[in-house]
Amino acid sequence: MSMKLVSFAVAAALSLPTLADEASVKKALEGKLGAPVTSVTKTPYLGLYEVYADGQIVYTDEKVSALLVGSLIDGKTMKNVTTERMQKLTAIKFSDLPLSLAIKQVRGDGKRVFATFEDPNCGYCKKLAREITKLENVTIYTFLYPILSPDSLEKSNQIWCSADKAKAWNDWMIDGKAPGGKGDCDTTAVKKSVETGRKLAINGTPTVFFADGERIPGAIPLARIEQKLAEVASSAR
Repeated sequence: MSMKLVSFAVAAALSLPTLADEASVKKALEGKLGAPVTSVTKTPYLGLYEVYADGQIVYTDEKVSALLVGSLIDGKTMKNVTTERMQKLTAIKFSDLPLSLAIKQVRGDGKRVFATFEDPNCGYCKKLAREITKLENVTIYTFLYPILSPDSLEKSNQIWCSADKAKAWNDWMIDGKAPGGKGDCDTTAVKKSVETGRKLAINGTPTVFFADGERIPGAIPLARIEQKLAEVASSAR
């Protein structure tokens, strides 16, 4: 979050008149922040409004007397409301992903589909790789996203230049077998994958996108992946 937004969040009350709706809250916030607010939504919690700006969620009241920065937890279900909302707000159109840049793996009928952005030196990515070996009837698109170190880029290029990209990826991520490719082929796809990830504001690996466009960061447990794939399949019927 920008320093300007953080400074505003911890500032003293603004003593503004009561505001009637989301549009009024949005207008008042943009006036104070001097920056666009993507959306304002009334929540069912304590009269708070959810404010999505600068890639972050914060909360305010109808008077915009203060901004609250942090996670909102539902007291009954103990679900992290902020995390769930961020997943919705940062969703994409899956068909817009340049899938030709990704390493493609098809298992079984391949009907269930998702994509990942991963760094070959990411420990959580290796954990995810081990988890998804257990998935059946799925198509996985893996975008090489070397953002952790220069060696990440070198390994990504070597994997991309391998005769069997999927095998080279799995050999390294699951078995620790170094890729045999020299990395001297056309690696434009790796560069474009990094550019795509930055446009999508992907700041960490792994990041997973499902066919409904929802993104979930981190090494997701197999049970959660299966659940999400089932949800997507059900909604498509």
